[in-house]
Amino acid sequence: MDRGDITPEVIQRLLEEQFPEWAHLPLKPVEPNGWDNITMRLGDTMSVRLPSAEKYSSQVEKEHAWLPVIRNHVPVDIPHPLGKGQPGAHFPRPWSVYEWLPGEQVSADRIPDLERLAEDVSDFLMALYQVDTTGAPAAGRHSFYRGADPSNWDESARMAIAALSDVIDEPLATEVWETTLESRWTGAPVWYHGDMSAGNLLVRDGELSAVIDFGTCGVGDPACDLVIAWSLFHGASRESFRRGVNLDDDTWARARGWMLWKAAITLRDARDETPDEVDTAGKQFGWRVGAQQVLEDVLAEHTQTSAR
Repeated sequence: MDRGDITPEVIQRLLEEQFPEWAHLPLKPVEPNGWDNITMRLGDTMSVRLPSAEKYSSQVEKEHAWLPVIRNHVPVDIPHPLGKGQPGAHFPRPWSVYEWLPGEQVSADRIPDLERLAEDVSDFLMALYQVDTTGAPAAGRHSFYRGADPSNWDESARMAIAALSDVIDEPLATEVWETTLESRWTGAPVWYHGDMSAGNLLVRDGELSAVIDFGTCGVGDPACDLVIAWSLFHGASRESFRRGVNLDDDTWARARGWMLWKAAITLRDARDETPDEVDTAGKQFGWRVGAQQVLEDVLAEHTQTSAR
């Protein structure tokens, strides 16, 4: 079943069959919606979330097993699973009902104090990194290798860099990527979120109130979480975020590599698929600027760091 086939009518039938006590509640689309999952609001206090493809199905069991554990140790709300739906005739994958978390998705122009938000996000991550990892899922295929060695995306990164050789400094981008591959996380594995982006942060009255979408979470290297330093923060807010998470230079180098990879494939794909939207490529994830500007920012910071 493709994402376009996941309609309110399909969800209504699933509720009637598996959660009839909630089937009378109205369904309302959530905008903007995610990519890995289709989410609809259910009544005033719940949401329904369905994987948009088979490769995202494992996220359901993982979130139901581990979010109740994590939520007791972090300073803001995270999703609270209320019901786990089973595959059936109308939908071939597991799915979930969650508590609805109020708040607005973050955007750079909506937050008056990015430094305060940077402190809140770093506080959340530092608390997450302290959560017990016993029995937790190690980084791997289920997390699309977030939290694992960035070399899992080596071919993808190099192909994207080469495809953008006319708009970015290809040798410098390659140097950034190879610097990424030279270091390893040497600490104990920690919980990581895996998709720290503005779209997965909720605020109320300008303050961080919730972090959502733990589909790519797991245990491993936290460098992948630091990409938000470039996609959302800048200047003083980036410095505040870096102080807050207090991780070593090698981890920041890997984080630059993760951001380089994500921005490069985003820009390349936009040029190939939606050339009219190249200037805004990346903003669909809530990035403060387009993918090309993020790339230029990452390359400039690498140059500054290397010159010290």
